[in-house]
Amino acid sequence: MMKKNTVGIIQMVVCATLWSMGGILIKLIGAGPFIIAGIRSFFAALCMAVFMLATKIRFTVNKRVFAGSIFTALTFICFVLANKMTYAANAIVLQFTEPIFLLIFSAIIYKEKLKARDMAVALATLFGVALFFADSVSGGKTLGNLVAVGAGISLAFVYMIYGKVSRSERMTGMLIGHLLTALFGIVMFMFFPSAVTGKDVFLMIVLGIFQLGIPYVLFCLAVGKCSSFACSLIGAIEPLLNPVWVMIFDGETPGVMSLIGGIIVIAAVTGWSVADSKEKA
Repeated sequence: MMKKNTVGIIQMVVCATLWSMGGILIKLIGAGPFIIAGIRSFFAALCMAVFMLATKIRFTVNKRVFAGSIFTALTFICFVLANKMTYAANAIVLQFTEPIFLLIFSAIIYKEKLKARDMAVALATLFGVALFFADSVSGGKTLGNLVAVGAGISLAFVYMIYGKVSRSERMTGMLIGHLLTALFGIVMFMFFPSAVTGKDVFLMIVLGIFQLGIPYVLFCLAVGKCSSFACSLIGAIEPLLNPVWVMIFDGETPGVMSLIGGIIVIAAVTGWSVADSKEKA
């Protein structure tokens, strides 16, 4: 019989791998970004609702939950838009800058002191992000990169809000965030319609269930079995694999400067996460 920690690690590896499929699945869907975000989140919400009912997690609504759900929806919408407007590698890595924005916002809002290590990783990450925009000037991807950074900023607010609430509040906020995304996506689709094929619908359902819904359930299970250090380290699989799938199945290759910037951002954020987890252990 496998140890509890081993089971948690396996769950987290599967979770991060499924998360990494977002870029390629979005690229393969011909429909517009709004309907993709809407249908994806609708089916993810169904998965979360089933999980909450099965585990008897109470549905809790308050101001913090609602605020978190707004930023959750913004994150999902920006991520899908970014994948349609720039390289998948840029979309995921620029969203991966979230911990740096979290550090900055926590220092401004909660007056938390930044350590020298925090400042160093923030500067390294900003330098890496700058390299993405150096590439985007000639490639016409500047707006898409800005939207991807927007996903990182909104995700920072998600973690900042959910980090100070209970499990039931966090799960409820995520569920409402998915429902808001679904509603927004469907309404926007009515104003900006795009052709949707049977293949598109199938891939959007796969996105919702297997790229968002099930992985989040696995994440919730994994964090209760293995350390935050292991989860943060394994989570780096997502930005590493995401552009690999797109390159293999769609032939999309980002520029050299973006690749260098991506390596810097992933190394800086992962290194900081590992050091922070060890310090808190």
